[in-house]
Amino acid sequence: MTPDEFRELGHAAVEWVARYWERLPELPVAGSVRPGDVAAELPGAPPDKGDRLEGIFTDLDDVVVPGTTHWQHPAHFAYFPANTSGPSVLGDLIGAGLGTQGMMWATGPACTEVETVMLDWLADLLGLPERFRGGKGVIQDSASSATFIATLAALHRASGGAWRTDGVRGSFAVYTSSQGHSSIEKAARVAGLGDKAVRSIEVDPSSLAMRPEALRAAIEADRAAGVVPALVVATIGTTSTTAVDPLPAIGAICREFGVWLHVDAAYAGAAAACPEFRWINDGLDLADSYCFDPHKWLLTGFDCDALWVADPADLTRALSVLPEFLRNAASESGTVVDYRDWQVPLGRRFRALKLWFVLRWYGVEGIRAHIRDGVALAQRFAAAVRADDRFEVVAPHPFGLVCFRLRGEDDAANETLLRRINETGRCLLTHTKVRGQYVLRLAVGAPSTRTDHIDATWKLIQETA
Repeated sequence: MTPDEFRELGHAAVEWVARYWERLPELPVAGSVRPGDVAAELPGAPPDKGDRLEGIFTDLDDVVVPGTTHWQHPAHFAYFPANTSGPSVLGDLIGAGLGTQGMMWATGPACTEVETVMLDWLADLLGLPERFRGGKGVIQDSASSATFIATLAALHRASGGAWRTDGVRGSFAVYTSSQGHSSIEKAARVAGLGDKAVRSIEVDPSSLAMRPEALRAAIEADRAAGVVPALVVATIGTTSTTAVDPLPAIGAICREFGVWLHVDAAYAGAAAACPEFRWINDGLDLADSYCFDPHKWLLTGFDCDALWVADPADLTRALSVLPEFLRNAASESGTVVDYRDWQVPLGRRFRALKLWFVLRWYGVEGIRAHIRDGVALAQRFAAAVRADDRFEVVAPHPFGLVCFRLRGEDDAANETLLRRINETGRCLLTHTKVRGQYVLRLAVGAPSTRTDHIDATWKLIQETA
């Protein structure tokens, strides 16, 4: 493809995306396809000769769009937001065009240094403690990877460095609340600890946040049994209900027993951009690592997780491997950052570009307005739920998620309600279980969502119930 051909098709591709965004509100939120439908529309083999992408945009309209769940739809309220935005898409385009392999400073000086500065920008935007500023951040693909990286660093420290050379020898434990993300269990498996190493700490029945006294009891019991407490994962904004674990108390316990504290704020961490939500940072000065996902609520397309480590040497000592073919003068000078040592893969993309584009386009004021809009819309929905005696809100909702259910009804009735709502194609919700009961989740966050989408969704729920 010549530059002129790329220019022509590039303009057409941008026009297609813009047109897609314009017509999103008229599309059903989720496609009505069955398993195998999309595959059946595709040829069984690639063309012998390239077709120069003739008809590709028609195929996108006819094959891809009908089989897509539209995460940018203003009535997509499932799971958590997966924002993207114009600036993010443009940043990704430039990054793809550059094609940088940023595994080391020497292979991508701008890739490395823009990322370092962007993570410091984010630390300032969120008001993070000083221990996470000054070149201590790195972009991972997701909070799941950040948790895994923290697990490896914690094991390395808890074993006195033996983990790196000898692997897992002896018994180690990982602690998180019963509401912690599934990635914590997966990280323990991949790290070689297995499910049996994960301790599920009970939560307060009202706030659904981890009980510090239960954490202390579990750590003391493990120590008495000869098990080494390696890692505690606290959560700011749990996946089911956005519960916030009490970091000051948890952090104090971790300091007392010398346990690594990783804080997972994948969704809710973005809220700290607004001063009125900075309370979620209380206790972060006691954490060893912290992460949140700009690709959830901060208008930056997937994948982009921001991870900070109070002492980056904890990561590099655990993960650094230096074969001869990667040796270079810049790395050996000790004056540059090589992010290959801050992650499991060697290679890495120029993901900081899209973050740079987003932060420059929206600025602090624009980002705060976006977060505040999402919170206000969620509060509007929660107020409507409370005003209907048939329904109840079942958990605190300080951010953009509201958990609710039919009052006094069994799980089957609520499950049926959710299925019937989603079958309309007019919105998309998901569910979880809270205190053993089936509940519906409505998560606000798409930049195109307005009050009329919230009101229309609530009317649909009332009419369907």
